[in-house]
Amino acid sequence: MLYELATLSCPLLSVGRASEGIYDWVNDAEAKGELFGCWRTEIGTLGRLIVLRGFEVPEDMTAERRRALLSANPFNAGSVVTALEMDSYAPFPFLPPIRIGDRGGVYEFRTYRLKPGGLPPTLAGWEAAIAPAREYTEHLVANMYALDGAPRITHIWGFTSLKERTELRSWAYGTGVWPPKGGPEQIAEATSTIALPQGPSPLT
Repeated sequence: MLYELATLSCPLLSVGRASEGIYDWVNDAEAKGELFGCWRTEIGTLGRLIVLRGFEVPEDMTAERRRALLSANPFNAGSVVTALEMDSYAPFPFLPPIRIGDRGGVYEFRTYRLKPGGLPPTLAGWEAAIAPAREYTEHLVANMYALDGAPRITHIWGFTSLKERTELRSWAYGTGVWPPKGGPEQIAEATSTIALPQGPSPLT
């Protein structure tokens, strides 16, 4: 499966209106792929909606990308959206498929722009660290590497609260099971966004 992470920017008071259009768009009869979640940014750059979809074959993702690009009203939110980004990803091959349902309600989106050649050691480090850091990594919703643009990975975490996130990260760092060995050395730039589910998201 491949993933698309779409980010729509809009005025703060238009987030609800834009999200309604998004759900109509992904549930349209012509739409392909599976919706995993829609979130609004809460900490980080505000006024953004993040949409995660999965596609069984690359052709379906390409068709959806073309549908959005050729539409005068992409994601049925064109009247309020001021910017649209659509990024293509492949999942880390050793991770299980995304599990929908209640994942705590507070989500962190972390993107690491990697140094050239940094993906192979990053994958190796993560694969080795997943099991030893299980108490923390069981909160991992997905980790994926970009198929276009700069070398980078994006991982999504689900927690019940920011307090839980802080405590789990402190435990993982304190015991030495996290971060993945060799991973931080490959990071050129890192960003983090906290987001909450917006609308009837499969991931809540």
